[in-house]
Amino acid sequence: MTTDNQNEPLSVYRLLPGLGEFRTLSLEEYAHRKLIRWLRTGSPADLPEELRAEWVGDPRLRPTDFPCGYPGAPVFGRRIVDLLRDELHAAGRCLPVVPEGAVKKDPPDYLLYAVDKVVDCVDVRRSSKPKKGTGQMKVTVFRPDAVPAGLPAFRVPEYPGAVHWNGWMVERLRGLLGDDLEARLVWSEDRSRTPHPDPWGF
Repeated sequence: MTTDNQNEPLSVYRLLPGLGEFRTLSLEEYAHRKLIRWLRTGSPADLPEELRAEWVGDPRLRPTDFPCGYPGAPVFGRRIVDLLRDELHAAGRCLPVVPEGAVKKDPPDYLLYAVDKVVDCVDVRRSSKPKKGTGQMKVTVFRPDAVPAGLPAFRVPEYPGAVHWNGWMVERLRGLLGDDLEARLVWSEDRSRTPHPDPWGF
């Protein structure tokens, strides 16, 4: 978080690829299952060392630097990771993503951001009841004094399979990705702002 952001009201988002004309990445099923298991257990043994993926969409379309919309599996192009490495490192680690048919590179062209910071900051009395099995909440209200505002992103115990993004990092990413990024407001300290009606939907 920069000095300029310190006086801004707290806000929390879910990120997805925008609706532009570009290809997206779909994670290979086995690696995705392992990642989901790690999101639930936190065990290092469950975290894959790399993830396979396949491109989705017309191959004539361009790729994007934010190609994956799974709630717990943000994937960035190398350019974004290089620019935001220090900030991203504060909340997790980056794992290589190898698209189908691509030559494995070092450094890789795409990386999955595995967010390992799980923070108890949800106001459970004012939030929706978590869904059985996933923990997904249609309405999430946070306790402002407990939100880890200095981190770029975090997860919560009630819904460990999803990454929540702090507003200051969303602004950084918007500046780099433009319309390739969709940011859905989950919650804001500013009550004049209306959260997205279905932040975790597709």
